[in-house]
Amino acid sequence: MPPPPVSRPRSRDLGITVGELPTGRYNALTDVPGVRVGHTTLIRPPRVHSGVTAIVPDGVGPGSALPAGVFAGNGYGKLIGATQIAELGTLETPVLLTSTLSAFRAADALVGWVLQRPEGAEARSLNPVVGECNDGLLSDIRSRPVREEHVRAALDTASGGPVAEGCVGGGTGLTALGFKAGIGTSSRRLPLAGREITLGVLVQANFGGTLRVRGRTVTPADVGLPAEGPDPQAGSCMVVAATDAPLDARQLTRLARRCVYALARVGAAYGHGSGDYGLAFGTRPPGTPAGPAVVPDETLDPLFTAALDAVEESVLNALLTATTTTGPHGDTRHPLPARPLLALLE
Repeated sequence: MPPPPVSRPRSRDLGITVGELPTGRYNALTDVPGVRVGHTTLIRPPRVHSGVTAIVPDGVGPGSALPAGVFAGNGYGKLIGATQIAELGTLETPVLLTSTLSAFRAADALVGWVLQRPEGAEARSLNPVVGECNDGLLSDIRSRPVREEHVRAALDTASGGPVAEGCVGGGTGLTALGFKAGIGTSSRRLPLAGREITLGVLVQANFGGTLRVRGRTVTPADVGLPAEGPDPQAGSCMVVAATDAPLDARQLTRLARRCVYALARVGAAYGHGSGDYGLAFGTRPPGTPAGPAVVPDETLDPLFTAALDAVEESVLNALLTATTTTGPHGDTRHPLPARPLLALLE
């Protein structure tokens, strides 16, 4: 069993806020009604630091698909199910995030889980959606430690409320921008189409570049951390966004693009070996009684701003809430330390 999580401050706990829009109650993806998150974390130091994260929209299934859009900023990755989302504009399973070489086992486990549920009883085709990042620096990636029981545990324990961040689930063995990273999340509330809507974001952060906070570059040396060698892989980032705004698939694709663009705010390099993906889905199909069929495109700017802000804050949360990790080959990565960061910004 993994050790209990260490309580570390999030960005807002330090007074580092991004943008002017208010957050939801938990400042997390789960602030979007009907969206749950679960993690299975696998830690067997120093060999294994890995896991799987499940994002579970209520009611999603092969007969009750949700509108969705996907965007690849740089396609060096394995986003299983992406082509059908791009073609049909629908999401028909939960979304899993895991380690690169465990993605295929996770997809098979997700198919089995859905087929055994009532909503999958008549399914003869299914499009499982699994994103991945390479945790090979800090975990024995070749051992493919994520198994069916781990996937099912993440799906079955997915819940609303606060979301664990940092070294949990699919973020357990990840690094980003020179620091230990992992899972981060944030949300925004804003008026749209005559009512208040919520946008939630969750990132699986594992990408290269030089961190920027409030416009200032921040290297590990700037905050008193030891210099480490370059990561063997350029990294990746999966960004998943959910909203209860009544958007169609084309508009959700536009939203997914902004989620990838937002990584530039924190210093992403979008390197050759980086898989940078955005996936956005709506929690109910357009045309339901709760709202208009489609929000006019010219009113979407505040939602795009919300996405940029929430992704930036999610990455900061991933860096701040992670814990120091040493991998099987002696490589160590440290999280972004709060006090030295504040001193540098001052």
